[in-house]
Amino acid sequence: MHTIKGLAAALLLTALLSGCDPAKGGAKAPPHATDTAPTPSQTSLIAVPIDANIASLGQELERAVPRTLWSIDQREKACVPPQRVKVFGRKVKVTPAIPCTIVGQVTRGALRLRGEGNEIVVDVPLNATVAARDVGGVLKGETATGSALAHARIRIDLTSDWQMQGKARIRYGWTRAPGIDFLGKRITFTDQADAKLAPVVRDVEREVNREIAKIDIRSQAADIWRQSFTALELNRENPPVWMRVTPQRILYGGFRLDGLRLKLNLGIEGVTETFVSARPDDPKPTPLPKLVRETPRPRLDIRVPVIADYAQLQPVIDRALAKRATRPFVLPKLGPMMVQFGKSTVYGAPGGRIAVGTDVEARLEARTGKPTRGRIWMTAVPANAPGSAQLRFTDLVVNGDTDGVGGDLLILIGRSPDFAPLIADALTQNFTRDLEELEGKIRRAVDQRREGAFVIRTRIDGFETGEIKAYGNGLYLPVRMTGGASVAYRPAS
Repeated sequence: MHTIKGLAAALLLTALLSGCDPAKGGAKAPPHATDTAPTPSQTSLIAVPIDANIASLGQELERAVPRTLWSIDQREKACVPPQRVKVFGRKVKVTPAIPCTIVGQVTRGALRLRGEGNEIVVDVPLNATVAARDVGGVLKGETATGSALAHARIRIDLTSDWQMQGKARIRYGWTRAPGIDFLGKRITFTDQADAKLAPVVRDVEREVNREIAKIDIRSQAADIWRQSFTALELNRENPPVWMRVTPQRILYGGFRLDGLRLKLNLGIEGVTETFVSARPDDPKPTPLPKLVRETPRPRLDIRVPVIADYAQLQPVIDRALAKRATRPFVLPKLGPMMVQFGKSTVYGAPGGRIAVGTDVEARLEARTGKPTRGRIWMTAVPANAPGSAQLRFTDLVVNGDTDGVGGDLLILIGRSPDFAPLIADALTQNFTRDLEELEGKIRRAVDQRREGAFVIRTRIDGFETGEIKAYGNGLYLPVRMTGGASVAYRPAS
């Protein structure tokens, strides 16, 4: 009985192995896919602050506003009003009005510029020196001093055509009104000072508006806009990754004053495309568009394609199969079988499938003699869970001559639990390692650096993976990076 069973197994094995000859009906290679992985693009908004030095505004105001704002020399008929007392119910004048001559001047100190909200404030310290002379021919002279602080408040506006406008208004108040005490009365000179300050206020307003209009924001914005049509390096090599920026519009969200620098809150909104390749060509610049009044909310949203070239995957599969070949495959009804794999072929097949072909040399452990050779072709759809780089194969198809016994043997080996899962595991490890390395490289590369005339500051807040897919040029895993970015234009001096 045992002899009959052994003879039957030997005859079955001979039939199976003889059918592995490709000339007698071996597997046919799947067709090659010709599609390519897409170049991902998103809309991002990159903060592009512009600085304008307003030191010239202070300098021009210093030149335009005289140190001595006004002088006074006038005769007053009643510096001290007549004194009256009540006699028998009636007020009787006992002293006449006392005339005097008022002389003096108001000077200003150094101007101080500061920011307050959305306004530039110019502080103008005022100092008054006023004397009352020949008071009734009795008092030869009495000098009074006073001080005031004027504030020129300038509200800055930037028109849609990139013209700076400033609307100034000046307010002031006496911190110590100039005056003298005489005969128990306080003589103040604020009315005279106010009348003289009115034209000075108008002069300051005119100078402020004229100097603000001289600030040239348009040329700087046009330069930045033109330079923003560029490609920025995200990773230098292994693999090279570039982000190409094509600006669409520019947003303005106000300004702040930092010392003597006016910092405009601007943002360029544009399409960001990512390339895993050599540096792509820069997009063609367009003219500077009109300004859009909208607070920029910087957001970096880019897709970084992790593309595994099939030529790079082939040795990964070969190493995994060579390691597995050290142990026998246990096939139903045949028992342990030693299988050696030749160099594999890997490429993209139509329908988002990956095709893997490998030469096979099979021999039962219990038999000696010449091994029989054949070829296995497997196609499958690669898949992964959302947010994961863990690869699995679905819709697995193993090609072979299913009408022949040899083809059935190829299918048995290809469908064994040690073949397709082994390849999937090898590719998964490769993908996960590449993904972790790429994330680390990009995080280090985009922190802060200079790229030509730009100083780029980027932060990555989110890093997530998309759905893997097979294309003609490789396995494609989209990775989304979100965060913020700012680009400061700092041309070399």
